[in-house]
Amino acid sequence: MTERATTEASPQGLASRLMDSGALTSDWLPAYQAVLRESFVPDVIWPGVGPADGGPVASIDRQANPEGWLRAVYSDTSLTTQWDDGNHTGPDRGNIPTCSNSQPAMVFSMLAALDVQPGSKVLEVGTGTGWNAALLSERVGSENVATIEFDPENAATARARLDAAGYNPVSVVGDGSQGWPTCAPYDRVLITASLREIPSDIIRQTRPRGIIVSPYATEYGGEAVVRLTVQEDGSATGPFVGSSAFMRLRQHRAYRTHVKEYLGGKPWPADGRRTTTSLSPESVADWLPMFAIGLQTQGMFPYPEKYDGGRYTLWLRDVQVTSWASVDFVPDAEEFEVYQSGPRELWGEVTAAHAWWDDQGRPGFERFGLNVSADGTPWAWLDSPEHPVPSVG
Repeated sequence: MTERATTEASPQGLASRLMDSGALTSDWLPAYQAVLRESFVPDVIWPGVGPADGGPVASIDRQANPEGWLRAVYSDTSLTTQWDDGNHTGPDRGNIPTCSNSQPAMVFSMLAALDVQPGSKVLEVGTGTGWNAALLSERVGSENVATIEFDPENAATARARLDAAGYNPVSVVGDGSQGWPTCAPYDRVLITASLREIPSDIIRQTRPRGIIVSPYATEYGGEAVVRLTVQEDGSATGPFVGSSAFMRLRQHRAYRTHVKEYLGGKPWPADGRRTTTSLSPESVADWLPMFAIGLQTQGMFPYPEKYDGGRYTLWLRDVQVTSWASVDFVPDAEEFEVYQSGPRELWGEVTAAHAWWDDQGRPGFERFGLNVSADGTPWAWLDSPEHPVPSVG
């Protein structure tokens, strides 16, 4: 490894890049320097592999390739550490990544949003490899940190790493969506897995004026980190602070019914009603428009079935298994064939939601916010809670 590469593949090199980008702030720098990322990364990792990445991806094994392993650890990328809830073995990727050491820029951006104060009592949902729990313990003291992990093996290895580094937060094996009432109330809650809804238990275990930072994913797709402040009446409200793409909390995973069930055993297009559209499926395929559409729609999800030559069919289905739509994308086309079936016109809902987003000037993630009522009902807003996002369908 050259001298420059050695410098870059080091805690100092990563810190410099994170500070230049603004992700790592001066108040978190001492914790970063005290808690080495490499101490919370296993020997076998898959760098930069997310749920949407396809194809075979080989792991990096510290024993076989120590230089490559160190370069990966001190790069600003996520490191997948487990596949298929631990059922996958072997050097190549499995089917679903189920644990990771998160991208450092995302880790420190979320910690900055958490705004911990001296002595803050913090709950972390999703211990993972233990790096976040160690950083929080360094910042506010182990006695003020509780961390909960559903996977017993991940919890055990994280606990061993925390012990080796000299940290002793409360470590719990359990369902993170239920929080950990034993140590409540909390001043701050950090959730490191994607949620489809903010659990009421978590809000109830947070003090009024306490802060919850969590990835929030819509049913349709797209995801962003929300920063909620708990109110005196038990509700919570706050803005989204940036895009994210986390693995789902296990209790919030979606298990989809195959499209053949929607077609009733008949070949496509079954009883679908044919129309055409000038709105390209490409216009609703990116993370931001998906998020904006998802905030307006309920119980609908997309799936692209890809073919050769850049062609694909965008399938839309409802979670009640009553309605479906298909939109065929052909490169350079100006009109696209649509089939819809069932009581809901799903493509019509997507079109209306996209039109609203377009009419508002295509706002980014940070212009949106979320309210969660005391009974757990969520609703999104644009710019302020006085401007709720409309519901389509």
